Amino acid sequence: MKKSFRSGFNCVTLIVLLIFLTHNSGAQQNFNADKQLFDYGWKFSLANQTDDYSAPAFDDRKWRGLDLPHDWSIEGKMEAKNPMGNDGGYFPAGIGWYRKTFSLPASAKNKRISVYFEGVYMNAEVFINGKSLGVYPYGYSAFSYDLSPYLKYGAKNTITVRVDNAQQKNSRWYSGSGIYRHVWLVSKDPVHIDQWGVFITTPKVSSNKATVQVAAKLKNDTDMPKNVALSISLFDKTHKKAATKIVQVNINPNSFKEVTEQIEVKNPDLWAIQTPDLYQAEVEIRRDKKLLDKVTQPFGIRSINFSATKGFELNGQNIKLNGGCVHHDNGSLGATAFDRAEERKAELLKSAGFNAVRTSHNPPSEAFLAACDKLGLLVVDEAFDGWRTGKNKYDYALYFNDWAALDVAAMVKRDRNHPSIIMWSIGNEIIERKEPQAIETAKLLSSYVKKHDTTRPVTSAMTTWDKDWAMFDPLMAAHDVAGYNYQLHHAKADHERVPSRIIVQTESYPRDAFANWALVQQNSYIIGDFVWTAMDYLGESGIGRYFYPGELEGQHWERDLFPWHGAYCGDIDLTGWRKPISHYRSMLYNDNEQIYLAVKEPNPLNGGVIKETMWSVWPTWESWTWPGYEGKAIQVEIYAKYPAVRLYLNNKLIGEKETTAKQEFKAVFSIPYQPGELKAVGVVNGKETTASILKTVAAAYKIRLKADRNRLLANGQDLSFITAEIVDKDGNIKPDANNTLTFKLTGAASLAATDNANLKDITPYTSNTRKAWNGKALAIVKSTHTTGNIKLQVSSPGLPDAFLDLTSIQNGIK
Repeated sequence: MKKSFRSGFNCVTLIVLLIFLTHNSGAQQNFNADKQLFDYGWKFSLANQTDDYSAPAFDDRKWRGLDLPHDWSIEGKMEAKNPMGNDGGYFPAGIGWYRKTFSLPASAKNKRISVYFEGVYMNAEVFINGKSLGVYPYGYSAFSYDLSPYLKYGAKNTITVRVDNAQQKNSRWYSGSGIYRHVWLVSKDPVHIDQWGVFITTPKVSSNKATVQVAAKLKNDTDMPKNVALSISLFDKTHKKAATKIVQVNINPNSFKEVTEQIEVKNPDLWAIQTPDLYQAEVEIRRDKKLLDKVTQPFGIRSINFSATKGFELNGQNIKLNGGCVHHDNGSLGATAFDRAEERKAELLKSAGFNAVRTSHNPPSEAFLAACDKLGLLVVDEAFDGWRTGKNKYDYALYFNDWAALDVAAMVKRDRNHPSIIMWSIGNEIIERKEPQAIETAKLLSSYVKKHDTTRPVTSAMTTWDKDWAMFDPLMAAHDVAGYNYQLHHAKADHERVPSRIIVQTESYPRDAFANWALVQQNSYIIGDFVWTAMDYLGESGIGRYFYPGELEGQHWERDLFPWHGAYCGDIDLTGWRKPISHYRSMLYNDNEQIYLAVKEPNPLNGGVIKETMWSVWPTWESWTWPGYEGKAIQVEIYAKYPAVRLYLNNKLIGEKETTAKQEFKAVFSIPYQPGELKAVGVVNGKETTASILKTVAAAYKIRLKADRNRLLANGQDLSFITAEIVDKDGNIKPDANNTLTFKLTGAASLAATDNANLKDITPYTSNTRKAWNGKALAIVKSTHTTGNIKLQVSSPGLPDAFLDLTSIQNGIK
């Protein structure tokens, strides 16, 4: 196994890079002027090696041309025999090759040029002009290679990446396959700021003033000592300069120099959940007034504190974490980490009432963390699913001894400037948790974290389903915060035994929302609860499912459940629709929703009962359309923040019930089904307030299209998520509609994926046809590099075609 050489970012100026990149376009995210997106104009082949694919002279003209990010598994057919199996969602894996040619001018010869990969799954071997630079195993770490010794100037260079995801199983969820995150070509002067070399902290914070500490790691790759000026400028959210400082620095030949400066900011805008104000630091190196390097680093001014007596405090204010766990995939897009998909994921979490997210069980994309910073979403950044003992034959346990220190460093150094991150997690439900070595491993991993950041606590997710819970006290003591998976009922007894322990429930069953909320509210030493999961995801097939008479029984781990290919335990489904449990959970923690009305799906008319599994909740829908159930009892659920609620059917009062904490803010009515209008009304002091209404829906009348964004950037990566709804003549969604929809796109865009949230539908996600499920489907439109008009046409037999107009505009003017 070859290890990669981790170089610093080695970049030239923006002007030079614009000249020598053969195909360049701006990314949606902010980036430094010496760091250019390298996503475009690649060639791809999904095949085992039969020729020397890394040789510059290899003829790749028959290979498929594509842009990154790319996940080849999501493009494949789901089949029961695929080696990813139930864990990976029955998608194909294999070995893939990527190639790209580019040219450099002779003027770049005295620069340090590197390639930076945000994430490649997995076992990525990188070649430059036929020279292997090493293999990077872990698919979730960012890594870079120094290309300079092997480059040709004034001629073509070929970079090749071999991605090996053939050894299965290596994950307990859908991993995807390929270069699924961004790639950057980076160029620097020989005297420069090291990779991830700017670290910003705020050791003193108040509303009147704050101390901002900027640590910069400088590198001199020359044989001569260098005297440079290090300039640090801070800008507030309005881009007004808040402070600046300049110091002289001497750097010895072929060495590093770390410089730490403190700068005072008066009347700072504090980063908080409701007001996530961001600052920007510009760190420059100059020599004889010539700019050698510049890093622009967003950051937030905020303080965090954890204690058993006061819980978690953000800027001195106690915050209870209403958290959700998420995997890294983007549903029908697979693992591809388009910036807009990552941003939308964070938006969905925030709009669902979550104030925190746990990135289970790996570091997320840089774009996702940037979105969390922007939106005010707190983050527990997690490194691994396991340590030295494997959960699958080919998982990270194979690499732990050689790579754990490097991968922890990659996570912490890359992510430590994000104000959204409040904890580092070093693991999840490790297999060897009962062995003494686990304590030593936890201490070791914690030391790896704190080598690079001492401002945040370290946690990991612990669990057991037997009686040996107290035996984990020494292991939990090796962490700053104890993470409990499904074991929060132990917390009170644990507090009596270990009163200094700070507890967070890192995973919980969706159906236990109220019980966990109550424990969090009543105990200062319990800082929050993270449900498994905030969103549905691919892989771990069948977790969270419910099943009907005649279907396979049992839990998801007990047997293969194909065609199930994903997890249905999320508060939010794969199309972005919030399930009723999402409204209930948000209502517990927030005050922006007051009443919500839903109906529990009745048992089948032909006999038998619906059965649940451990991570499921009963199937409950925003529907009062149940043909065939006339006169039969159906249960209606009302969630409310009012003292009481009333239920009406066709303007006739059914009854009134209390909905206080004693009733868990919930009322359930069992009523004979009768078509018409169902209405729930909040009641305060006998007076009716807000109402929530469901209506019986008539026949399907048309297709209604709704886009989350109508204007796209013509950068080849921007997205619009378009919901197709089957509605009646009054515009009500028909909840039992399953019409086949055909999506046709013309203009300056392509159809990236379709979906319907039905995890038993194995229609390829790249298909342009999709059955509606519960009256809805989703189409994802991706921009090209061309500006212009875009038209989406959606058709279904028996319904008029629906049309939607979008526009692709020049990058940078949206």
